[in-house]
Amino acid sequence: MAGQRIGYIRVSSLDQNTQRQLEGIQLDRIFTDRASGKDTKRPQLDELLSFIRDGDTLVVHSMDRLARNLDDLRSLVQKLTKKGVRIEFLKEHLVFTGEESPMANLMLSVMGAFAEFERALIGERQREGITLAKVRGAYRGRRKALSPEQASELRKRAGNGEQKTSLARDFGISRETLYQYLRTGS
Repeated sequence: MAGQRIGYIRVSSLDQNTQRQLEGIQLDRIFTDRASGKDTKRPQLDELLSFIRDGDTLVVHSMDRLARNLDDLRSLVQKLTKKGVRIEFLKEHLVFTGEESPMANLMLSVMGAFAEFERALIGERQREGITLAKVRGAYRGRRKALSPEQASELRKRAGNGEQKTSLARDFGISRETLYQYLRTGS
């Protein structure tokens, strides 16, 4: 019995369009993450890894949609192929089945390294752009989550022993942001 064809789609932000990645491809099920590819801690990827079985085929638009760094990419491909899963990367026209092929290993390494390199270049250009914008006075950074009055109220209530989780909820901020306000006093 032939396995299922399973699709995996990943976009980095909520407003990005997922349709272009596997448009027109016949699939039995699709898992879609709207999360950064910086690591493999993604809810739909975890669900996919639990769901997919021996004989299934995983279809992914491109390698960088599955993983952004070479170590994660190799690890995921190896984990899936050991389960008996066939992996197709459409953009690169590559298929991995787990059969030890020197050419397949080379292509995985080269293409994965290019994806990692591309991501590093994007980050570098972004940092350079921010630096230049700061020099021009055009960059002010991210807007503060709380006004100075709200931040003062937050610190006062935290000093009175209110629970951090309840404070974060009341002020509509994450616990991480709450701790930044308590640490920096800004």
